[in-house]
Amino acid sequence: MTTTAAASIAARTAGRLRGGLSVRHSLRTEAIAILALYGIYELARGLIVGDAAEASRHAHRLVALERSLHLFVEANLQRAAHALPSLLDVAYLTLHLAVTAAVLLWLQRRHAAAFPFVRTTLLLASGLALVGFLAYPTAPPRLAGAGIVDTVSSGRVDLNRGLISSVYNPYAAVPSMHVGYALIVATSLLRHGRHLLVRALGALYPPFVLLVIVATGNHFFFDAAAGALVAGLAATTSALITRPAATGRVTALPAQCNPLPPLEELAA
Repeated sequence: MTTTAAASIAARTAGRLRGGLSVRHSLRTEAIAILALYGIYELARGLIVGDAAEASRHAHRLVALERSLHLFVEANLQRAAHALPSLLDVAYLTLHLAVTAAVLLWLQRRHAAAFPFVRTTLLLASGLALVGFLAYPTAPPRLAGAGIVDTVSSGRVDLNRGLISSVYNPYAAVPSMHVGYALIVATSLLRHGRHLLVRALGALYPPFVLLVIVATGNHFFFDAAAGALVAGLAATTSALITRPAATGRVTALPAQCNPLPPLEELAA
């Protein structure tokens, strides 16, 4: 196969992919595709578990960085939120997927033009996150020996043992996709919500998610910042992919034009 032929095939494939991502498909097609891709994401996330010692070293570096910036207040925040442990634990386990799925469904049914951009942003953010998990495995605060406890596993759900631990990567902390997804969801609610209550919930959702992930001992503030960066990069790329192609139309000249008068008449 020649280079030209390969480039042509790649261009056609990219064009078809872009075309597929730029439109809203049926609810059934979208649901099957998103569930399949998210399943692949979770499987890949679970398979790229990094070395525990390396992940712990990375976590200690983040602690040192935050201390140098006077931002290491995760333990203080956890102690301040100790009155709401059950609520925050349940929120950590449920909101990430439940709210994201609900907003995607809402957009798919009510805001068809906005849906392709949001869906594609979430997919791209997940792909970028996998790169982060692979390149920089990091232990969460609850496993970093930083004076922060694991509030989730002290209840009925244990993230470190049993079936959950077999498919759960404890060192996929950077970036925090709880925050990444929350920002994408919140932006959608703020842009497309018609009622003040919907927009207010959108504005409050990311700060609440930040409180949840930090107070439960699952993420540092640095992880949250990395998640926000990933969401921004994904949104920028998604805007380029789902942007309607510019179509310029040349206005045809009239078939018949009024002829110029003879030179004699002009000179008269």
